[in-house]
Amino acid sequence: MTTVELLLNAFTTLLVTLDPPGLAPLFLGLTRGMNRQQRKQVALRGSIIAFCILAVFAVFGASILETLGISIGAFRIAGGLMLFAIAFEMIFEKRQERKEKTSEDAITRDHMHNIAVFPLALPLIAGPGAISATILLAGSLPGPVERTELILVIGLCIGVVLLALLIADRLDRLLGVTGRAILTRLLGVILAALSVQFVVDGIKAAFKI
Repeated sequence: MTTVELLLNAFTTLLVTLDPPGLAPLFLGLTRGMNRQQRKQVALRGSIIAFCILAVFAVFGASILETLGISIGAFRIAGGLMLFAIAFEMIFEKRQERKEKTSEDAITRDHMHNIAVFPLALPLIAGPGAISATILLAGSLPGPVERTELILVIGLCIGVVLLALLIADRLDRLLGVTGRAILTRLLGVILAALSVQFVVDGIKAAFKI
């Protein structure tokens, strides 16, 4: 694939994995009782922290794998399987239930202190799926220029997430229960196809096919 195609693939994979429409109702639940300005501050801080986490993994993720003796082919297979599991949950409405449980536990435990860091930035935005996808994509874009472009793509995807959080109340009303279910399933199917491609590429790399 060309660099443009790889970057387009990166944008699609990250955006689907981040799942902005699915985060909107959870964000409303996390920030219940806050005014619009307070919600804006939480959304902005959480998005910036999530971007920093993913950017670090985009730059140093491959080095971490190399230090641990894990080939990029093996990680592509493992990451692809993980993303497929997330896609499966999205299609059958399991992921939303797990995210809601995570957010509810956090409200009870921390009394909404520092929710921009936990659970908003980690694990709701920059969760295991997004981190795995970032490392996988970074392996396909090894050069410094390509990595810089990947970080810009990450920034663009986080920007979409931030926008979804800022208009969470309107987005939730617009989509409704049926709209969210349809969109989540559609994104799940797309992510499933992308995850299978990661596995195929991993097998090719691991066995030098």
